[in-house]
Amino acid sequence: MHKSNYTIRREKPSDINAIDQVTKAAFASAAYSSGTESFIIKALRANCQLTISLVAEEEGVVIGHVAISPVAISSGDEGWFGLGPVSVIPSRQGSGVGSGLIRAAIGGLKELHAAGCVVLGEPSYYGRFGFSANARLQYPHAPAEYFQVQSFTGQIPEGTVEYDDSFNVTG
Repeated sequence: MHKSNYTIRREKPSDINAIDQVTKAAFASAAYSSGTESFIIKALRANCQLTISLVAEEEGVVIGHVAISPVAISSGDEGWFGLGPVSVIPSRQGSGVGSGLIRAAIGGLKELHAAGCVVLGEPSYYGRFGFSANARLQYPHAPAEYFQVQSFTGQIPEGTVEYDDSFNVTG
């Protein structure tokens, strides 16, 4: 197991190329990857929709990244965000870097007094961070069990979630 000696901080302009490289490497062999994750992050940044952008850094090298962006809910409820993409360089995957980034991002949302967060991903993984599927909030473009919700207020709106158009980029 790799010794964890990394710090998590906000992205700086000088990190943008490293974030791009980390994201590409992290998703290069992922079976569920669309191959557009790095383009999504660039589009979110360009569209001023990157609410939280954190990097994990070790010895001056970016080894991970997490993005948080606003989502729209058909009910009109506000203050909801989407978690992802989450990227960790392959040599550090499974070492807790991704977990640290996710916890820091959720903490950042709570500091912003967000209502809640959604994520599209593996239920057994994201369940560890307080996410769970809830029929009240739906995302029709994926199997229901992979679309998960975490409310910070105890209330979950009823409706359909839509991610920013940045998630529709193809390259």
